[in-house]
Amino acid sequence: MNYYSLNKQAPDSTFENAVVKGLAPDKGLYFPESITPLGDDFFKNIDNLSNTDIAFEAIKQFVSPEIPEDVLKTIVEETLSFDFPVVQLNKNISTLELFHGPTMAFKDVGARFMARCLGYFNKDNDNEVTVLVATSGDTGGAVANGFLGVKGVNVVILYPSGKVSDIQENQLTTLGQNIRALEVNGTFDDCQAMVKTAFLDEELTSQMQLTSANSINVARWLPQLFYFIFAYKHLHIKYNDIVFSVPSGNFGNVCAGMMAQQLGLPIKHFIASNNVNNVVTRYLQSQLYEPKPSIQTISNAMDVGAPSNFIRIQEIYKNQFDSLKENVSSYSFTDEETKAAMLEMYNEFNYVADPHGAVGYLGSKAYLKENPDAHCVFLETAHPTKFLDVVEEVIKEKQPLPKQIQEVMGKEKVSTVISNYEGLKTFLLN
Repeated sequence: MNYYSLNKQAPDSTFENAVVKGLAPDKGLYFPESITPLGDDFFKNIDNLSNTDIAFEAIKQFVSPEIPEDVLKTIVEETLSFDFPVVQLNKNISTLELFHGPTMAFKDVGARFMARCLGYFNKDNDNEVTVLVATSGDTGGAVANGFLGVKGVNVVILYPSGKVSDIQENQLTTLGQNIRALEVNGTFDDCQAMVKTAFLDEELTSQMQLTSANSINVARWLPQLFYFIFAYKHLHIKYNDIVFSVPSGNFGNVCAGMMAQQLGLPIKHFIASNNVNNVVTRYLQSQLYEPKPSIQTISNAMDVGAPSNFIRIQEIYKNQFDSLKENVSSYSFTDEETKAAMLEMYNEFNYVADPHGAVGYLGSKAYLKENPDAHCVFLETAHPTKFLDVVEEVIKEKQPLPKQIQEVMGKEKVSTVISNYEGLKTFLLN
């Protein structure tokens, strides 16, 4: 499979090059040159397939022939070493829990898959690769855990000071080895802008090989399509009109769901559920795409004012606004509404949700007002104890810490504070 730049000003790329480089030379995101549907038989027989079988068949065309099938099966098996349960709340709403991995966030899937692909490509290479990643919360911990100890790979994570939860900060600042954390005096958008600037800095890139583990990287982004198919397998016998409500920040996750739909997954509709960082909600109302500085909220992983992956969504729908609007709805919710939804789920269903999942739940409820026959699945993207202060304040109930969280609590935080791009560049060159 070859990949092309969405800026259309760069040569086509192999999968390996797209993974190693992250961005195309013309600053564009890579996109697969073709998408071949999996076929009716795949979905008719899906009940007889394991998660590993499903994921292998779904991803194979995007990495073949550069990763041999036996190696790819091992990568998939190691990536999916935890469960993806669907929990039904009522006859119209279920939640897909994506927090059962090592860092208790949905990004474990993409980070683990990418780390293993990069490890395979780098196994006979003496040159080191530096993974440079900006995080608004969960990406940093997932990437740190996924790449910990991978041969020939150094990881540098930028995160906004004071704008991630204490547990999220512990997960990315306490591992050591090949993981380095940079605490940025600014917002996630500032972190992301620094990363993009670094990729375009020829003085820097002439001295070191940089790649990204944000969802701009195809190996981080594409594996997220797996769990939409897993949820379909769980629900398709009972429900025909399945709709996914995806808490959306950088829009990589909902975009991956749309790729699953392109593979033939019979999904009726997608809901992009936003907090007050709602550039896409406003776009679908006005056709005006106007990125703005991000606003801090309790659902911090969605605090993104300029979502990188929206250009991929536009590519999927051939830049046709009417086609996009037919397939995607978007709603925006405040922190107050999010807290009320968390309390509602706890009181009505005895279900403890994190703030991101609560935004997804609100998106489901908004959609069902006009589509009462649908069955909405909202993605619970992180374990609620990663946002302990907010959750316990809302539901007035102490929450036990899972083993994965306990393991990082109390460890020494090690980070370097920077304020601008020159601080990042100096750190990398030294």
